Amino acid sequence: MSACKDQDPRIHAIQSRIRVVPNFPKPGIMFQDITTLLLDPKAFKDTIDLFVERYKDKNISVVAGIEARGFIFGPPIALAIGAKFVPLRKPKKLPGEVFKQEYDLEYGSDCLEMHIGAVEAGERALVVDDLIATGGTLRAAMNLLERAGAEVVECACVIGIPDLKGKEQLNGKPLYVLVESR
Repeated sequence: MSACKDQDPRIHAIQSRIRVVPNFPKPGIMFQDITTLLLDPKAFKDTIDLFVERYKDKNISVVAGIEARGFIFGPPIALAIGAKFVPLRKPKKLPGEVFKQEYDLEYGSDCLEMHIGAVEAGERALVVDDLIATGGTLRAAMNLLERAGAEVVECACVIGIPDLKGKEQLNGKPLYVLVESR
């Protein structure tokens, strides 16, 4: 599930740049803040490079990024591997016809949308987000892509929170996580 922490020194540097903010946005949540990672150009580049190294030879034609932090990591990965970037947005942010997928969160529900025609049947897709918690958002993203006929190759996240068992929501699809939450 996660990158080999013992073999690549970049992993420790990335993890050390992720700030943990207790009780944000509400009591009991240990918020994993990636903004501190983005402030370190080397750690940010290493993050992208680790994903690119993993996916450059997997014939991926679509990188789908989940709003909003998937928009930070997805486009540079897509450019580096020669794939298109498809934004998966919150409701009513995309003009034109869209696929919609509702999903449950630990504190309510939400919805993702994707343009109809953004993905073609048979394309190989990678789903990118900053974090996997309960897995509902990644599952919704996978459902959108699969409804369009794409094959979801893997989901990729910078941070994983294994205690929340989000991987179980992915119906056996592979998950690649760079670091686990502290």
